[in-house]
Amino acid sequence: MTEFTEHTGRSGSDDVATGGTLASREPSMPIFVGNLAFTATEQDLRQLFEPYGVVDRINIITDRETGRPRGFGFVEMPDRTAARAAIAGLQGTELAGRVLNVDEAKLREPRREPSRARW
Repeated sequence: MTEFTEHTGRSGSDDVATGGTLASREPSMPIFVGNLAFTATEQDLRQLFEPYGVVDRINIITDRETGRPRGFGFVEMPDRTAARAAIAGLQGTELAGRVLNVDEAKLREPRREPSRARW
């Protein structure tokens, strides 16, 4: 499973021409969605993003111990142009009484190996 950090803090301007064979297709573009209401569902996000294009996957992040939502998630869209349009169109919009923070997600840096115990 691919893990992402919260967001890049910038809007992407590195447009890449799409097309060609299915084998040369770029991977889905991950989009960070922050400030989600704890009642927001995957279906809510799907309805919000689908007017901009196809949605591959939605992942609302939950706490490992309690299983409760943590207030952010990720949406993956296969078309980078549609994904950028969704980011531009949905940044600052309201869902369930909360103003959303929508931005391109950035791949998470690999974790370092834990250091040895000193005792």
